[in-house]
Amino acid sequence: MNNQSLIDTGFIFAVLDDADERHTVCAEAYKFERNTLLPEVVLPELAYLMLRENKTKGLIKFLRYISDGNLPIISAESQDLKRASEILEKYADSKFDFVDCVIFAIAERLEIKRILTVDRRHFNIFRPKHCDAFEIIP
Repeated sequence: MNNQSLIDTGFIFAVLDDADERHTVCAEAYKFERNTLLPEVVLPELAYLMLRENKTKGLIKFLRYISDGNLPIISAESQDLKRASEILEKYADSKFDFVDCVIFAIAERLEIKRILTVDRRHFNIFRPKHCDAFEIIP
């Protein structure tokens, strides 16, 4: 059984932004996670949100945190992008965003069941190929 987890943008944003209403619950949940991977596709979306909210110092601190090897980054492979396009097409009515679809695809490829996200709606709707449903944290 794969005990890794993937992190979604909203979760990381909540951890980094102590003014976010979900900060405490996400920060506490992150403390207990091991074997967590950060999909590279999350970084541009996170940077956009952090800079939009004038959280430049928090973004810089986070980038240093991951560049020091504290949170491994995983890149999407071409097969993940193909799968993301299939998911976007199949779930068009659900309005999944691109980042979510790439996370879904990486999770399927690596048989990861645990997702750190605040987006329960989308991650509960999607039905992965490798399990009945994701385990969503928090």
